[in-house]
Amino acid sequence: MKTLPRADVVVIGGGWTGLLMAKELGSRTAASVVVLERGAPRKTTDYFSRMDELENYVRLRMMQDFSSETVTFRHNDRQKALPLRQAGPFLPGVGTGGAGEHWGAVCDRMSPDSFEVLSKTVEKYGSKKLPEDHAIQDWGITYDEIEPFYSRVEKLIGASGQAGNINGKKIDGGNVFEGWRSSEYPLPPTKIPYFSALFDDATKRLGYHPYPSPAATLSAPYVNPDGVARPGCTYCGFCERYGCMIGAKAQPTNTLMPVIEKHKNVSIRNGAWVRRIVFDKTGRNARSTGVTYIDSGQEFFQPADVVVLASWTLNNTRLLLLSGVGEPYNPSTGAGTVGRNLTHQVSFSPVLAFFEKPLNRFMGSGAAGVLIGDFSGHVLDHTELPFVRGGTLQAPSHGYGPLGNFGAVPKSVEKKWGSAWKKAAIHNYDRAGRLAFQGEHLAYKGNFMDLDPTYTDRNGDPLLRMTLDWRDNELRMADFAIAKSIEIVRAMGATDFTPSRAWGSYDARVYQSSHLQGGTIMGKSPETSVVNPYLQHWQLSNLFILGGSTFPQSSSARPTLAMLALTCRTADAIVDRYLKAPGPLAGS
Repeated sequence: MKTLPRADVVVIGGGWTGLLMAKELGSRTAASVVVLERGAPRKTTDYFSRMDELENYVRLRMMQDFSSETVTFRHNDRQKALPLRQAGPFLPGVGTGGAGEHWGAVCDRMSPDSFEVLSKTVEKYGSKKLPEDHAIQDWGITYDEIEPFYSRVEKLIGASGQAGNINGKKIDGGNVFEGWRSSEYPLPPTKIPYFSALFDDATKRLGYHPYPSPAATLSAPYVNPDGVARPGCTYCGFCERYGCMIGAKAQPTNTLMPVIEKHKNVSIRNGAWVRRIVFDKTGRNARSTGVTYIDSGQEFFQPADVVVLASWTLNNTRLLLLSGVGEPYNPSTGAGTVGRNLTHQVSFSPVLAFFEKPLNRFMGSGAAGVLIGDFSGHVLDHTELPFVRGGTLQAPSHGYGPLGNFGAVPKSVEKKWGSAWKKAAIHNYDRAGRLAFQGEHLAYKGNFMDLDPTYTDRNGDPLLRMTLDWRDNELRMADFAIAKSIEIVRAMGATDFTPSRAWGSYDARVYQSSHLQGGTIMGKSPETSVVNPYLQHWQLSNLFILGGSTFPQSSSARPTLAMLALTCRTADAIVDRYLKAPGPLAGS
């Protein structure tokens, strides 16, 4: 193993959170920062001529290669876990920018009570309303603490939207159920395509409160506080699973890299597969001494004074377990913290609707659409409902290519092959639209991650094992969303519709989202969390962990904006406090 020159900071992962931390440290300090990214380099010019639906949408060219690394899966700890051999319920990114290069760019905020789900739910309904085997806990921070960072990130990415609550004043046209905002969005909303406009009109007639989807896609040319300029969206429809060909969609390569590249104290090493976080267990104050990684078959040790773990949720958790950092969670006893509170946002299409007129589905963007928050957890009265919490319902207009979205036909078309089916599929291709539900997934004691005892990766390291299944609370919430969606598509004028299949066990074959949370969760006590409210490891004070793995449970909002806001908060704590006086930033 070759030992490299010491760095002040080493960042594991070159996605949104890792590169944002590198940008903050590189531009605000003289610290030497090394970013280790196992994937290939990416840049904005890569997308100028590569809008290939077969390669990107169907063959998933920008995603993690499941033949190089995967996870094993089981529904409960009585089953034997088996490897996922191909991308199924989630699509993790790889390469510079990570999933931030191919995300859809919906960037909504979490509601204030999302950070205090346990205390707020018990306060309103009593503890008996919660499922018996829940593992819900508060985050250790409040919405008021994170709001300034939400606002800062929205300016960084150039968020487009319509505020519904500025300093407590409700504003029609925005999300009137959202938490208070200190300012309006940097840009007005993106355009509302036809399908989403039908939803907007119908939900208003039904008494709901629609609002345009918050988007990290620019509705007009914009220059952010770092001086990075990007053009407005052209609604080409090539967003989700693609990098933006003109840079209108905020991505790490077009938003963070232009700043990083100006600072010689930041370097990015691609092809660096990190295997272990190394730490010194001797003495009173344990500290990480650096990381080991493989590049082109050779193993390196990168010494560092500060280690920032900033990969995807499952990879963050696996690396802690492989490194022996912290105590693995034991669901039988409840002891340990690493791997607990695995959640996967309840994301599905409750209904497929068919219309008489064409919808122009080929136009749109990854974040274009209209939502309603009337079914969110803090809005619904759950006194008579058979579940707690809830989610948002959306009519998305992402832009739908023919290869990945062809073949939807009404129930009246009985055959699924032959000339009659082909004729119906062609006729309905631009007349079909799906609503989308994003619901909260509660944390449960039996949903967790650990190392698989049987299967290993190409380096001989154990794969991560996921133990995960839905509970009655999620199944009843899904039934509720389906019923409301049918009501809405009827009001939209649908000529026919097909509700979602009946929900049962978690299906690892069906894509939902890449919004997984938990494993290295934050909190106010080392007995129940891995990191403190500044995302600093409780036992290794020079180790910081970023991303969705720190979320104690999922919200109905997409996680990216919260991940970036928490990263900015941690960056401030490192720059303003930790680097001046290294040590714990919060007490238990």
